[in-house]
Amino acid sequence: MYSYQSLSEPTQTLDVEGFGIAFAKLDLIVKLCICCVFPIASVAEESFEVKGFALLAGLGLIALLGSRFEQNQASAHKVAPLSDSAPMLRGIHSRKLSFPVENFQGYASPFGYRSSSKGVGKPEFHAGLDLAAPSGSYIRSWMAGHVLEVSSDPVCGTSIQIRSGRWVHIYCHMQGSIQANSRGRYLSDRSGSIQIWSGQSIQSGEVIGRVGMTGRTTGPHLHWGLQYDDHWVDPALVLGEMYRQQAHSR
Repeated sequence: MYSYQSLSEPTQTLDVEGFGIAFAKLDLIVKLCICCVFPIASVAEESFEVKGFALLAGLGLIALLGSRFEQNQASAHKVAPLSDSAPMLRGIHSRKLSFPVENFQGYASPFGYRSSSKGVGKPEFHAGLDLAAPSGSYIRSWMAGHVLEVSSDPVCGTSIQIRSGRWVHIYCHMQGSIQANSRGRYLSDRSGSIQIWSGQSIQSGEVIGRVGMTGRTTGPHLHWGLQYDDHWVDPALVLGEMYRQQAHSR
């Protein structure tokens, strides 16, 4: 039996208002995408349905931009084709899922190909969505599952991978470090009183770490990656489906 020391704060799963706030704080890239499709008056409309649709469409455009850029190279990274997204997303039930980070401030970098971080050479593949949040903000498991791996490397920093059936969700740049003893490997964040063991069962919305700056990063954020049947999936598509389900359940 793996031991687990959690925070005293109860498990929290954000409701539709939480997603509304998240979608309302899109960065400049998303706002530009929205304005390309909808008149400014539509985006400013106070109606929940109009605003939600406009913001959702903006996030969807980020998904399209990320996945179609250098599309001929995408197969090298086993990216799930957009044509396969419908059956995959139908298996998502927003009531059983959690937004992965608290104190969300905006989307720092979308999924897909982008300019090299070194400013030279070919575009590099960004296998996730960067969610900006203040250092120390709680990171929560998107879906219930078990910890597949805790690890540390120069790019992803201190990280956790969680398997939930056919899904694997990855969390990078977390505070703390990876430790090991006779019982196995675990993530230790002493300042946050967090200890997560490899193989440990995790509930949806459970605190698994805190936002930090380990690995290659220029500011505090959570890099959130998703795989389905070993293929990378744009997290923007998943968040969009979660938002759609919760909006329709009101």
